[in-house]
Amino acid sequence: MGSLRGISVAIFVVQALLASVTLVSAQGSTNGSRWQTLSGKAPSVIAHGGFSGIFADSSFGAYSLALLTSPPDVILWCDVQLTRDGAGICFPDLKLDNNSDVAIVYKNRQKTYLVNGVSTKGWFSIDFTLRELGNVILSQGVYSRTNKFDGNNYPIMTVQDTYAQLNPPRFWLNIQHDAFYTQHNLSMRSFVLSITRNRNVTIDYISSPEVAFLQNIAPSFRRSATNLVFRFLGQNDVEPSTNQTYGSLLKNITFIKTFAFGIIVPKSYIWPVDKDLYLLPSTSLVLDAHKEGLEVFASDFYNDVPFSFNYSYDPVAEYLQFIDNGEFSVDGMISDFPITPSAAIDCFAHLGRNASKQGTNIAKLFFFCCNVTVDLLVISSNGASGDYPGCTDVAYSTAIQDGVDVIDCPVQMTMDGTPICLSSINLIDSTTVAQSEFNNLTTTIPQIMSGSGIFTFNLSWSGIKTLTPIIASPQSQYKLFRNPRFKNAGKFLTLSEFLTMASNASSLQGVLISIENAPFLLEQGFAITDAVLDALSKAGYGNKTDQKVMIQSSSSSVLMKFKSQTNYDLVYKVDEDIGGAQSSTIDDIKRFASAVVISKDSVFPETSAFITSATNVVPRLKAANLSVYVQTFSNEFTSQAWDFFSDPTVEINSFYLGGGINGVITDFPKTSNRYRRNRCLNRGNQIPGYMSPVQPGSLYQLITAPYLPPAEAPNPFLTEADVNEPPLPPVAAKAPSTSSNGTALAPTSPNGQPKVAASAIMQLLTVFLAISLLF
Repeated sequence: MGSLRGISVAIFVVQALLASVTLVSAQGSTNGSRWQTLSGKAPSVIAHGGFSGIFADSSFGAYSLALLTSPPDVILWCDVQLTRDGAGICFPDLKLDNNSDVAIVYKNRQKTYLVNGVSTKGWFSIDFTLRELGNVILSQGVYSRTNKFDGNNYPIMTVQDTYAQLNPPRFWLNIQHDAFYTQHNLSMRSFVLSITRNRNVTIDYISSPEVAFLQNIAPSFRRSATNLVFRFLGQNDVEPSTNQTYGSLLKNITFIKTFAFGIIVPKSYIWPVDKDLYLLPSTSLVLDAHKEGLEVFASDFYNDVPFSFNYSYDPVAEYLQFIDNGEFSVDGMISDFPITPSAAIDCFAHLGRNASKQGTNIAKLFFFCCNVTVDLLVISSNGASGDYPGCTDVAYSTAIQDGVDVIDCPVQMTMDGTPICLSSINLIDSTTVAQSEFNNLTTTIPQIMSGSGIFTFNLSWSGIKTLTPIIASPQSQYKLFRNPRFKNAGKFLTLSEFLTMASNASSLQGVLISIENAPFLLEQGFAITDAVLDALSKAGYGNKTDQKVMIQSSSSSVLMKFKSQTNYDLVYKVDEDIGGAQSSTIDDIKRFASAVVISKDSVFPETSAFITSATNVVPRLKAANLSVYVQTFSNEFTSQAWDFFSDPTVEINSFYLGGGINGVITDFPKTSNRYRRNRCLNRGNQIPGYMSPVQPGSLYQLITAPYLPPAEAPNPFLTEADVNEPPLPPVAAKAPSTSSNGTALAPTSPNGQPKVAASAIMQLLTVFLAISLLF
């Protein structure tokens, strides 16, 4: 059915995707007998409806992408539904309306049926012939995922069409609703037996959550290569043929063995989580099943659905928990994003904490050349601020434990002239100051930021130390919050304390000191550059050779001052997205810096979260012998372009291998450190598809005209005017910083006049209005 349409779509999709993924055979796991699976072999990757995290489930595009980004023995999963005339189709649900345009094509064909005793309304496959479904096209059924590929007119395919057009290495049929079809005089048993007898189709696995169905067909498969698998649903759900809950059936694994080769369980059956989404101890399910000779396949893996906070939004870390925990390994994982378990199994499993960094010496396969060896520098963003409040002792110590190369300190000045490490000059951004006794110190300083704030220089260090840190959650608008159990952990550090911690960490390559707002602070009497120089000198960094010092600023005048007084590495931060840089501008930057920090969008510009192209910013900066560091790499899937498949490892890999960058600035340094130790990086031109960088624009070109997002203006070029600045002003005389009783003075406005706090203004206004009403 729909084979001509399918073939035309196939040609287009494959041609586009061939440009984005290298079609080389994966080497397979080199871990040998380390695997704690039942067979001792590497776990299987089961692509649930293909790569359904991007394309419509069970579509040719989804299956094709799965084949391109998975190991050569990947299993393609097909949820089988029956049409009115008994044809078997691959479709994710009993109802057709959530994953297709059937409700538009046949708007008056909605019906209501009992499904497992529940009245269910919708468009059902049993009400349509195969010919009628030829007019229906597939669509993305998960509304949080992009629908931009729905215009490709992917047809609903029969089981036979799917196998014939994709020729999968292994094929899995899931039969979810045999009892329902039996009630409507359709035989799933007959279909399954006929398809397995078809010499042109090989079925490797058949699964079902219905005991009676598997018992019914089991005698026909006792001497067959097809494996039967019992699928467990929710523990409190009732299995229809035994009238027992799945949780109850789980206690009788021996019974399952009488008709099944293996079991599918939701991942929470193995690693449960508590109500706050933190991991509980693992169950004995896998070990118990293996003792009975049953393979265990874990389901419900999605990169774009929040999982346990223990994984820090890193899906590779979650997969490794199921296959590389030292006690057991599941035998397969069912995923909407098969690229991620593929890499987890082949590239990251069994590395160990002390795995060495992998050298990379490959021909660049895309838009940059050449044969180079690049070491990826991992720089923290406020420490491990993805797991703990930024710039706290626990964030820095965690970053060091996680293998960061360079820890960073954004220097702010306190009222008493102490340089401290804090992510923002505005205390409201990272502390509980707004709920403290200092909440009346709000002021507005346009030179620093729009809107009001409570600034570090309004409080003494002793006052700031009383504040509670707050973890940053930059994706909170999507309800993605960071490590809530430790959202207020840690204590803030002075620059001197930070340098002492760094100096004692032998694994560190260096420290990065970030300085912003220097001209304003100097005019207010805060000698920030001198304070930094003094702290570095006292900490021994003037003659320290085992750790380098990097000074970062978006102000060229700050870097010029340090260049005149030190031999530190100077890093110029470009604080806007750029589409290129003039040659004269690059020459100007070379006068005062040896490295540049740019945004991700300055490397791979995006439109509506799709990468559209690649700029020449990185190769041009590197050609001028400037190192290029890119910020900020976060693990939350909403921070990444669709092209990276909701996987931070794919994103890092694409910027490193495809973009040629020298380093990443990240709030999750553990993910970046693990990436550069993966064994797939040392395979030269035999790098597998799941560790190949994405081709910029490869997904965007698959969007049909009606679905194209509005074009966005290109990013501006960086010019000399953006870079050149006058020298820093001298330090102004500083006004007294405390009142006679030792409390902070009211903040001053830029013109030096006292500024009455907003709360006081409101109180006075209320009194004035009250008095006026008396006359």
